[in-house]
Formats: sequence, structure tokens, C-alpha cells
Amino acid sequence: MSGSTTPSERAFVLGLDGVPWRLIERWSDEGELPNFARLREEGAAGPLDSTRPPTTPLAWPSIATGVWPDKHGLYGFQNLSAEYSHEMYTSRDLAQPALWDQLGPAHVGNVPMTYPASEIDGTMVTGMITPSTDRQFTQPPDLQDEIEARIPDYEISLDYPEYADRLDDFQIAVDEMLAKRRQLMELQMDRAGDDWQLFFFVYTAPDRFQHLVWDMDKLLAHYKKLDEIVGEVIDYTDEHAADLYVVSDHGFGPIEELVYVNSILENEGYLFRREDEGTRGALASLGISKDSITGALSRVGITEETLVQSLPRRLVDSVAEQIPGDHALYDVDFDRTVAFVHDTGNLYINDTERFDRGIISPSEVPQVKADIKAALESATDSDGDPLLEVFDGDELFPTDEESPDLVVGGRGTYESRSAVSDSVLGDTGTYDASHRSEGIVLCRGPSIAADATLRGARVVDIAPTLLHGIGQPVPENTDGRVLFDAFDEEAGPAQTKVEWTAVAQTDTDGEVDEDFDDVENRLKGLGYME
Repeated sequence: MSGSTTPSERAFVLGLDGVPWRLIERWSDEGELPNFARLREEGAAGPLDSTRPPTTPLAWPSIATGVWPDKHGLYGFQNLSAEYSHEMYTSRDLAQPALWDQLGPAHVGNVPMTYPASEIDGTMVTGMITPSTDRQFTQPPDLQDEIEARIPDYEISLDYPEYADRLDDFQIAVDEMLAKRRQLMELQMDRAGDDWQLFFFVYTAPDRFQHLVWDMDKLLAHYKKLDEIVGEVIDYTDEHAADLYVVSDHGFGPIEELVYVNSILENEGYLFRREDEGTRGALASLGISKDSITGALSRVGITEETLVQSLPRRLVDSVAEQIPGDHALYDVDFDRTVAFVHDTGNLYINDTERFDRGIISPSEVPQVKADIKAALESATDSDGDPLLEVFDGDELFPTDEESPDLVVGGRGTYESRSAVSDSVLGDTGTYDASHRSEGIVLCRGPSIAADATLRGARVVDIAPTLLHGIGQPVPENTDGRVLFDAFDEEAGPAQTKVEWTAVAQTDTDGEVDEDFDDVENRLKGLGYME
């Protein structure tokens, strides 16, 4: 690729959810992944730093928009209200234009957080958080008919709890899902023809597989399948003289114990559980709790997941509020609670301005936050090693006053959870591994430098680099920077200044009246939700 002075006018983003740099580096060096090795030899590559926390619903929007969550608006899978209720984030909540809103024709496939599908110039097949294939999940709508005809039994995602004790079957199911996703990519390629400017396609299979299976031999077998896909996309981008960006939203690594952050808050006097009074008290006096009920049901073959799938969400919520348990919202007494953790590590001070039953005045928040940060950072295991890493929400998300006050995550092989447990530490159960901050970026194309090393790349840098690389302006509020180290020094993008443009407004007011029970169940199966 070196020496070319003609920049591409097209770009392809190939997303591989949850792939860590160290495995790509190791296995491409060893000759196990020839197409990844080719990307490194013929292009620019390096680690890619994720969002905080390093999770799917924050990171993919940051890759697609070039801004952090305080500007794109998604802080997790569920949006927390002033009344301590939550609902799923959807594409309607994305406040910053994505690449497919700026470029066209664009073909977008299986990107998380894109449901419901947007009417773009091109095609879109929604990904993670799509309720089911019974809903309309494509634009244009007739694309759905073509998918059903060409890819029988196409699935958005698997029912992960079903495979908790059947890992051999799980591996087969993931392989089948990967193959069907590849068929979808090829279908969208057929639809695109030669008339396209952007392709943005994500494979979520590696993330899903690694959560339950962290075995190097089995992972390598899966990565070899990913390498074949990379080879196909290299050929496709060569045919269309397009830049290629292979990226992951975050990395992955093994976990050994769970850390229940709300339990630490409870022990430190910052969180209080609801008293067992009224219906809850009557049930508690009879020994009826969430654990006792789910235990009894499991003995007759009914799992908690089956119950959640079978009953309407409102009924589940109503029952959950009355049964003593460990939920981070249902079982917390907010009239006494100072702070609590919701979703994946988002900690909120229960202040009077933000929440209906808040007890902390806004003027007290900075000191309370500092005290809680110190308490969480001082939590250690039996060897004296810290359990958690804690980030200040004002520093991570400076432009949004409604952002989380703190972001809390497990350190090393500890994984944080938001349930209110009777103990701070717990067994990981069926989960073998979870997210790390270091993902991947490998790029190759007409103006990309060969054998170049990228250092300090972040998820927000992908969109501005891609746009500048194909001669397009970059939104002026972008948080990312153009990775000039990726470009051949004689190529146009390396020799031209970044052109800035005003930010187009996106409509974030549209409500999505959907039943997300199945989505939430799948997320629980991956450990993303309590």
C-alpha cells in the first residue's frame, strides 16, 4: 500500500466485538492468523483503548460517532429515570450523527444499539438489543424478506442461559451464528453492488463466545474463522479501492471472582435495603424470597430465565418489588440511600436535584463522591490487592450534568456486579471471562502506511480518521483525533489539514414502544444485567 498518493473514497469498518490486541499480536506472529498478519504487514495496527466502562453500548456508538458517551448519549443498556426505573436505550437515544448519517450510500449490518433501524441512504440490519426477528429489523423493509429467504432461521442473538451447562453445544451454536452473520454480510455486499461509500459490519460472536469459554485452543479455532472473514473483506475492499478498518470495541480477559459494589456501599453505610414490611414483610416472615422461589421453581424445571421470558415485563416488575431479593433498584430503600450502582458500573449519588427521593443536596455531592471513591478504592482482597478501579464521571463525561457520578469496574481478574449481595465477593458461575479496555485497530488501504504501528489510539479516533482518510469533513465537536500515523507520508490524507464541519442535529425524541423482555434475558445470560 505504501507510496500511493490517491486516497480512497470509500471505507469499510469490520467490527469484531471483544477481540483483544494481545491475542491478535500473538497468533499473527505465530502464523496462525495469516490475514491479520497481512493487515499488520501491509497497513497500520495497534491496541485500541475503549470507553470507561469498556462495554458494548458505550463503545460502538463512540466508534461510529467519534465522541464519548456524554455527547452521544448512551451510558449503558438501560437508561435510569428520576423515579429509579429503567428502560432500554435504543438508536433513538443516539444524540450524535453516526458515520452512516454522514456518508452514503452506506450499508450497516449487526451493529449494536442500532435498533430500530434508521432510514439511511443504503441498507441497515440492526444488531444487539433488537427484540427479535419477528419485529422489523431492516431498512428498507423488503430486505427482511430477502434475509428470511436466503438465510433461514437467521438470529440476532442466542439464548445464552440455555447453554450454561452445554458448552460443546454452545460452541456449535456460535459457529452457526457466525456463519449466518457472514451470509448476511455477503447479502448486503450483493445489495451494495459498486455504489457505496461506507460499509460498517460487526461480528459479535467473539464477545459472546469468550464470556463462557476462555480456553486458548477453542479460542484459536474461533479466531481462525474470524481470520477467514478478514481475508474475504480484504479482497472486497481491494476490489473497491476502499480503506479497511478492523476494530474491536474492547478487549477481553479471564475473571476469577465477582465483586458486588452495592454490597460494599451497604457495608460502608451508603446504601440501605428496603425494610421487610407490608407484603414484603409477610413474605419474608414466611421464608419467601427471590432465592427460595427460584429454587423451588428450578426443582420442577422452571428457571428464572423462563419466568422472565414467559411473563409480561410489568408483571415481573410488580412482583419483583414485593419479593425480598438482591436487585439494585427493587430492593434498595432510596429514602435512606446515599449512593447506588446501576447497569454496568454506573454509580449515582442519590441527590435531590436528580432523583425524586434524593437525600443529598447538590452542594454536598462533590464531598460525598470523593468519600465514596476513596472507600471503593480501599476495598481489597485477602492479599491486600485492590478489587476495583474507580473513575470520576465529571472527568469522563464533562459535557453532561446527567452523567454517572462515578464509574466503577473490577480490577484485574475481578468483575464488578450491581446486585445487592450478602457478601462482597462471589463465584463467577458460568462466566469465564469479561471485558478489558484494550481492543484492536488494524487499517489498510490506498493511503495507509505499510508496517506502521499505531500508539495511543482510542475508540473515538476511528470516525475522524476514517472521514479524513476518504476526504470528508469531520464534525467540529468530535472528541477523537485523526490518527495521522496511519497514513503513508506521501498520501493525500497525510499532507492535508483536517476539514471541520458543523454537527448535524439528530432526532432523539422518538419513543420506541417495544417489549424488550427477550433482550434483557439475553443480557442477563451474558452477565450484563442483574
